[in-house]
Amino acid sequence: MGSRQLHSQISCMRENLFKQGFLDEQFMQLEELQDDANPNFVEEVVTLFFKDSARLIFNIEQALNNNPQDFNKLDNFMHQFKGSSSSIGAKKVKNECTQFKEYCKIGNGEGCIRTFQQVKKEHAALRKKLESYFQLVRQAGPMQSASRPR
Repeated sequence: MGSRQLHSQISCMRENLFKQGFLDEQFMQLEELQDDANPNFVEEVVTLFFKDSARLIFNIEQALNNNPQDFNKLDNFMHQFKGSSSSIGAKKVKNECTQFKEYCKIGNGEGCIRTFQQVKKEHAALRKKLESYFQLVRQAGPMQSASRPR
């Protein structure tokens, strides 16, 4: 595949991540911080997010299995997860985290469990899409500067 085709595919893939609601404005702000001195900045930040979120997912699963459930502890873990999701622009994950926190506020354990399954589903979907995206970016080499989706 030629460089022009590859860059076009990357641009289309990126645009779809926004159109489908996986990413928001914060991701573009991360892209704006990337420069020639640190050409892999966004990928590195996203990689750190996925490493940290794996730890948080484990902690939340453990806390959900406790009986009785400690909703303050669950809320604190999810607050961290929501914050890191927000920092990379993971819109769908962040929205599910918000819903989970609402269930914590009212002490709804079943709602927390259901919503956590959705958090994990959105997290896994985003991870898969971003892994494919960054694989193409690495294959293409240096790209033009970030542009806003239409």
